[in-house]
Amino acid sequence: MFDNVKKNFGFGCMRLPMKNDEVDYELLNQMVDTFLEQGFNYFDTAHGYVGTKSEIAVRESLVKRHSRESFILTDKLTEAYFKSQADIRPFFESQLEACGVSYFDFYLMHAQNKKNFQFFKECQAYETAFALKSEGKIKHVGLSFHDTAEVLDQILTEYPQIEVVQIQLNYIDFEDPAIQSRKCYEICRKHHKPVIIMEPVKGGNLVNLPDAAQKIFTELHGGSNASYAIRFAAGFEGVFMVLSGMSNMEQLLDNISYMKDFQPLNKQEKEAVAKVCGVFKEMNLIACTACRYCIDGCPKQISIPDLFACMNTKNLYHDWNANYYYQIHTRTKGKASDCIACGKCERVCPQHLPIRKILKEAVQEFESK
Repeated sequence: MFDNVKKNFGFGCMRLPMKNDEVDYELLNQMVDTFLEQGFNYFDTAHGYVGTKSEIAVRESLVKRHSRESFILTDKLTEAYFKSQADIRPFFESQLEACGVSYFDFYLMHAQNKKNFQFFKECQAYETAFALKSEGKIKHVGLSFHDTAEVLDQILTEYPQIEVVQIQLNYIDFEDPAIQSRKCYEICRKHHKPVIIMEPVKGGNLVNLPDAAQKIFTELHGGSNASYAIRFAAGFEGVFMVLSGMSNMEQLLDNISYMKDFQPLNKQEKEAVAKVCGVFKEMNLIACTACRYCIDGCPKQISIPDLFACMNTKNLYHDWNANYYYQIHTRTKGKASDCIACGKCERVCPQHLPIRKILKEAVQEFESK
């Protein structure tokens, strides 16, 4: 697929070892050296990572200490750092300088969604990246993505030159109707795009599991919780890279132990993962099956199942993803606060959910801060 990529596991530089709010370079140097010595060579960064310290950390711990041919480096074009097409090249050159390199192996249009895709188009961002590729400053142009499968399909249809797509995928999000990991993966396959996986451990949330879920993995007498999550993500056809942010040597060594000679989950492990997903579903969550009957008659066009999925994600993980996806699902449709309490949704709900009450809770969770 990409001949110079040695393994299917990458060093994500969004999370790094820190000491007193600064990168712990002594430890990071050791981690980078170990990663390379064990036969891995893919590193992923972006300008905003680690409070804009990630690119510099890559330069100091990787680029200055190892030959350019020994590693693969990915960086990204992020919306916050340019206002027009004229800003893109200077920003790109500043990224090369920050990283201490003359080219990037992969350069991604960062965190694409319906709204910022239009901004990237207006600024000719994709065209600029393709031009930089023709000049030898980028080897492969791709995108990272956070939105619905429909939007991803649109982007890949409009820009078939895109060579690789980075999506969020893990065993909890895979069938999540809000995040649509499975659907996004299927769009990548439809367009024949190699896939990079981010958040395979859901920001570490699939390491510290509820007791009932932990019991299931413990009974396997096998690998770590992270190993099941990362191997789940890496096992899909067309996935050429799975990223993990690692902040200590223990995490690095654990990941290396099962990714050096990667084996997909076996039948017993897949069954265990399915049971763990079942544990999460049985927790204090909204029992919405996403049948979407409630949407048809809603006078305010509220995408109720998607908002409920965001509520469930927030209750489970308490992370930024739920808020982000709430904004996505209310961007062109009604917000929870738009509900006029007509009750049409409840009359057709097969699960007999108190939808109006839950929407009020969603307002408090996502709109009152």
